[in-house]
Amino acid sequence: MIALLTVGIVAWLLYTIQVKVYQKLWNQNLSVRISFKNREIFEGGQGELLEVVENKKHLPLSMLKVKFHTDRNLVFDDIEGSNVSDLFYRNDVFQIGGGERITRTLSFTGQKRGYYKIMGIDLVSTDLLMTTDMAESRKEDSWLYVYPKPFYDEDFMQSLQQLNGEVLTRQHLIEDPFEYRGIREYQPYDTMRSVNWKATAKTGSLKVNQRNYTALQTIRIFFNIDDLGILKKEDAVELCLRICAALSAYFIAQGTRVALYGNSADVINGEPVRVEAGAGSGQMDQIYKALARVDTKKDRIDFTKAFRETLLEESKGTITFFVSANAYDDLLNLIREYQDMGNDYVWFYPVWRHEKPLLPQWAMSHVRWVNAQDGKA
Repeated sequence: MIALLTVGIVAWLLYTIQVKVYQKLWNQNLSVRISFKNREIFEGGQGELLEVVENKKHLPLSMLKVKFHTDRNLVFDDIEGSNVSDLFYRNDVFQIGGGERITRTLSFTGQKRGYYKIMGIDLVSTDLLMTTDMAESRKEDSWLYVYPKPFYDEDFMQSLQQLNGEVLTRQHLIEDPFEYRGIREYQPYDTMRSVNWKATAKTGSLKVNQRNYTALQTIRIFFNIDDLGILKKEDAVELCLRICAALSAYFIAQGTRVALYGNSADVINGEPVRVEAGAGSGQMDQIYKALARVDTKKDRIDFTKAFRETLLEESKGTITFFVSANAYDDLLNLIREYQDMGNDYVWFYPVWRHEKPLLPQWAMSHVRWVNAQDGKA
């Protein structure tokens, strides 16, 4: 009886000691990182989220739960241990020994344009016998840009090529056929005449020549996402952003300076989109990021108040595009004022099933209809 009691006391002491040890040491020298492998992807593109757990002490952890949440528009391939409601909640379980490091890769699809963050993680562990829970919250700062997928279809590309001939040539933006500035990947808007067949044969993929220009002009893109109707046109707004991405990519690829302005709130600072004129791949990255951060859920920003001064300022040497799926009075009045000053412009107007709205006659010659089926670009 005494021996049994002694064993019981020793067992209780050992249990109590190990609980105290784990309560004090479980989260020491424990590193948990969650990060996106690539911080920029396009709509519909694949991404990877890395979970790295490293236990730098000798004390093993028989169970460690790593919990976090992110936006439901990041659709993960493996949903075991997950819960999707207004957000995507993830709960992963690890068993990790002393001095061990474990890396897991979670694949997902960026279903919708946006700027996504993981702000924090919750850790839950137990003692060696899994009888007592210990928990801790940690800050995390992982972010991901899902860029809008540039809108391309045959009619739109023909419109751009026609525009390039009618407007850009008129503005003296002429390619210098005798001076090249490099070779790049073929894009849907390139003509076969620009293909560098020698580089194509060498690399196995289509390459095109990049020519210099006799005058570096500036393209200004103003987009309007006002959606004041009873029936919201979320798809129309998203299509406007894809059109802006396509226009920017098209002209930056030709060496043209591009500026972008829009009456949408930036999800980070709440300010209207404003990317001043620039050229090159760095400028395209800025534009993609600005479009990804458009927050359509915030209160509208008055387009006229935000950009009237910018639009009407001296615009010599610039070409102005408007992108809007709505024609409200304040926008029409501003465009009419701009037109009456003798300025030329093009208005890209998304429509569905070729259902073109009734616009004032003075605007019709400047409109390029962009057709999409059932609101999908």
